[in-house]
Amino acid sequence: QLRDAGRKALALAIGGADGHDPSLRAQAELVMSFGALTWPHQLVRVMLAEQLYRVSTILSGHPYHRT
Repeated sequence: QLRDAGRKALALAIGGADGHDPSLRAQAELVMSFGALTWPHQLVRVMLAEQLYRVSTILSGHPYHRT
């Protein structure tokens, strides 16, 4: 949706075990979660990168999944 709306910038903030301060969350247009588990920061960065790669390849018409 952001890409289609012409947004040129995207800010991602990975929170700690207790999440982000409510004032930061209130400013967010979208809040996402990888579930109720607490993940190590380095693993979340890899998971997020994979998801961004996945969506960008699918939206650009390239095959991502095996058929």
